[in-house]
Amino acid sequence: MAVRREVLGDAHVDRAEAGTTDLDAAFQDLITEGAWGTVWASDAITRRERSMLTVALLAATGNFEEIPMHIRATSRTGATSQDIAEALQHVAIYAGVPKANHALKLAKATFAEMEAERDG
Repeated sequence: MAVRREVLGDAHVDRAEAGTTDLDAAFQDLITEGAWGTVWASDAITRRERSMLTVALLAATGNFEEIPMHIRATSRTGATSQDIAEALQHVAIYAGVPKANHALKLAKATFAEMEAERDG
């Protein structure tokens, strides 16, 4: 849970926990342990690299609804907007231009929102 909070931020995790019901409690435990307790907790690669991989994999598999959350996490993982752009170029070549294009639109919008929040 500590890693999940470090990467996604307290506000996001608090919202997810507040919305947990009996129906999805086991799922929340699964992703907390698997994704955050194992994969993201590993120090084999940096969080910056893991962030880039995650966004690329989400785009390549068409899981677009998760991309804004992981773009927001870049403020804590150290991945820059240029890092994400580079990762999405790989998606374009190896998984398809339409997927990369859509992911890039989501990334641009989310980075713009983040900038507006910082400025405002």
